[in-house]
Amino acid sequence: MRLDISYDGTDFAGWASQVGQRTVCGVLEETLGTILRVPVRLTVAGRTDAGVHATGQVAHTDVPEATLGTRSIAGDPSRLTGRLAKMLPDDVRVRVVERVSRDFDARFSALRRHYVYRLTDAVWGAEPIMARSTAHWRRPIDLAAMNAAASTLLGLNDFAAFCRRREGATTIRDLQRFDWTADADGVLVARVSADAFCWSMVRSLVGAVASVGDGRRDIDWCRGLLTERTRNSAIPVAQARGLCLVGVDYPADDDLAARNDVTRDIRTPDGCCGG
Repeated sequence: MRLDISYDGTDFAGWASQVGQRTVCGVLEETLGTILRVPVRLTVAGRTDAGVHATGQVAHTDVPEATLGTRSIAGDPSRLTGRLAKMLPDDVRVRVVERVSRDFDARFSALRRHYVYRLTDAVWGAEPIMARSTAHWRRPIDLAAMNAAASTLLGLNDFAAFCRRREGATTIRDLQRFDWTADADGVLVARVSADAFCWSMVRSLVGAVASVGDGRRDIDWCRGLLTERTRNSAIPVAQARGLCLVGVDYPADDDLAARNDVTRDIRTPDGCCGG
């Protein structure tokens, strides 16, 4: 079954289950297990960090047909959506539940992930009603400079300077989109898309180009980060609250198995994290 998931990450210690911590995965697995009366283990498209949000997260789980709990759910897994809405806390929702091909893998089948980052440089900070999803930058930012810096990072590159190291994990990513606009309220909004993201990569990308935007760094410094092979401590990691996973793209069903094989060839077990 495929699950399309939204959550406010403010009060979660990230996606991944952790002993003694409230996590998105932990809450969902526990609730699904209660409804289906079997242990449930979710595989997710991108494991978001603590405080990061999602409106387009995707996960899958394999559940034996005979143990789906009730005939109505066995015949129509989408009925789980209503059951989950009654039992889940307000800060996490499962919007869609559907049967998918056995070849579907939320993580390995993904073609690309899409994030949005909201950032304000207003002296007084974020509008209160949006404060849980808008980061604050304490220096004035030039939008054109940020876009110029962001454009130098596009393409297939080694993003080691932007990633927290994981032993054996690749830091080579195809950054397909990274651009900024200002909304009607003057909040700066980045749209960032790649085949995958390593740990803290998106927030480090934001921090790097914001440092150019506020005049403390220049574009050559930003471009030069792609030549480095270890995490650069001079890159500020932007606040988690501004980041939201908004979508994951998948191929047609007939192409899922081939996509899984390609991705497994270049990813290690810990090689894909959001944030």
